[in-house]
Amino acid sequence: MFQNQEPTPQFTGDSASTRGTLWRFLTNKDTLRVPTEPIPAVKTDLKNLPTDSDWLVWFGHSSYLFCLNGKRYLVDPVLKPEWPSSMLLKAFAGTDIYRPEDLPDIDVLIVTHEHWDHMDYATLRDIRDRVKHVICPLGIADYLRYWGYKDEIITEMDWYDQSSISNLQFSIAALPSRHFSNRLLGKRNQTLWASFMVEAGGRKVYIGGDGGYDKRFVEIHERFGSVDLALLENGQYNANWKYIHTTPADLEKVILDLQAKQVFTVHHDKFALSVHPWSEPDSVAHDLAARHNLNLLDAPIGTIVKF
Repeated sequence: MFQNQEPTPQFTGDSASTRGTLWRFLTNKDTLRVPTEPIPAVKTDLKNLPTDSDWLVWFGHSSYLFCLNGKRYLVDPVLKPEWPSSMLLKAFAGTDIYRPEDLPDIDVLIVTHEHWDHMDYATLRDIRDRVKHVICPLGIADYLRYWGYKDEIITEMDWYDQSSISNLQFSIAALPSRHFSNRLLGKRNQTLWASFMVEAGGRKVYIGGDGGYDKRFVEIHERFGSVDLALLENGQYNANWKYIHTTPADLEKVILDLQAKQVFTVHHDKFALSVHPWSEPDSVAHDLAARHNLNLLDAPIGTIVKF
């Protein structure tokens, strides 16, 4: 069983139990959780995007495609939830415009952890034959092999492992996060959760994954120095699970600790997996950017963002 670097209760606050927290979430009728109008999004021709510059295309929540030093990286793609995950993952109107078939061939697929809003069986099944290599934390490879991925293209990593894939000309370090794992009703924490640092062409991209605040961001800055782009969790937070997701107050600490040149926040604008207003994460990020003169990259779903 895996565990975090410091004690991390999954539930906190006045409903410190799985049953109580789930019940309150399911029965919450606050209409601010879901937008009343379709969210603006852009349908980009992903297959014909050039690879001679560095760019990012976000698909909402924590799914995105980026190009770094001529290679395409796909992170936590959730583009086709099927039963039973479709019962929970209800996309906001306007956001569900990309499907697996829209994706180009992928040089590197990165999965940060096994939760349904990050590791979608149907999407991974449909893109399997177009993925050259997969990076994942310990334990995730068992799923991928069962779903038809060849063992020789999978690199499974523990925290602080570093790997270089010579034919793809990049290196990657698996780094800690403060989260948990379980899928459906299985035993908790049987697979690892992680963040990742990708380095290629003299540039660095930090993939934050999911997780609450701790000292790791200071340590990452001390180890890697200046990061060109940090993709940070911002959304689905709540006082009842403040240690396993990044709260607005903690997002400020993350940004100050990490000192990235550019920040793009994710984990919002597609699914309502908490009770905060759906638009709050965007407001939080913009307020922080204004307060700290932060280079916040913010764009509608599907927009090509150069970094």
